[in-house]
Amino acid sequence: MPLLSLKDGARLYYEVHGKGPAVALAHGLGGNHLSWWQQVPVLARHFTCIAFAHRGFAPSHDPAGMPDPARYADDLEALLGHLEVEYVRLVGQSMGGWTALDFALRHPARVKALVMSATIGTADPARLPGTTAQERSRWEDWARGEQARLKGAGLYPATGERMAREQPQLHHLYQQIGRLAADFDREAMRKRLWARRTVPAEALAALRHPVLCLAGLEDVVINPALVKALAGALPAGRFEPFPETGHSPYFERAGRFNPMVLEFLAA
Repeated sequence: MPLLSLKDGARLYYEVHGKGPAVALAHGLGGNHLSWWQQVPVLARHFTCIAFAHRGFAPSHDPAGMPDPARYADDLEALLGHLEVEYVRLVGQSMGGWTALDFALRHPARVKALVMSATIGTADPARLPGTTAQERSRWEDWARGEQARLKGAGLYPATGERMAREQPQLHHLYQQIGRLAADFDREAMRKRLWARRTVPAEALAALRHPVLCLAGLEDVVINPALVKALAGALPAGRFEPFPETGHSPYFERAGRFNPMVLEFLAA
């Protein structure tokens, strides 16, 4: 089992598939390296795909028990160094966007392209142009109600009602991967992630490489309007909405997600 030992005692599980320019895949709070089962076989025909499990997400390990997302970008840097990868394309889903955006801001010259799926990463939502405080508050109130309703029905907010109804096999698989991935308090982890959304829009101007921002329009976890606002704040940002899709376009709509991301990364 390929495990990279980090200086603080954490161990990072990773897999490498394919050949070509490097693409690193950073999963969300509900997954691990297995989350990318629909993407790796497609991308690996053209790229070296690096799928890893964030610290604290099995089979990776964090000695602290509760992972600190502030370490994610450093972990990715250590993994790329271990694999002798200088330049990389990044794909971040939800929580993975914290990793991807942090790394890109710290090492802009090393990043060739960035995909931000259902995420604004560490960007400060209140300082992104394109939404008002009233609009954000209204969406957050609605989202809290929807999340409570879905949880009450035994559904994951990250998959949503439509996936459970239209693609029950995918919904079941998502749940199974989530149960394998982490055994810590995810709500506490979510608070840590939200507390790190402090990057002002002005800092995003340093990212000159292309950034593809994707959002499911039925997302109840991350406001799609904020993902669109992130794209607008980036010098080379591009926004693509996924209608009739929840928080996980990569999982729910791989038939559209994969060719779009493949074309973007290849360009």
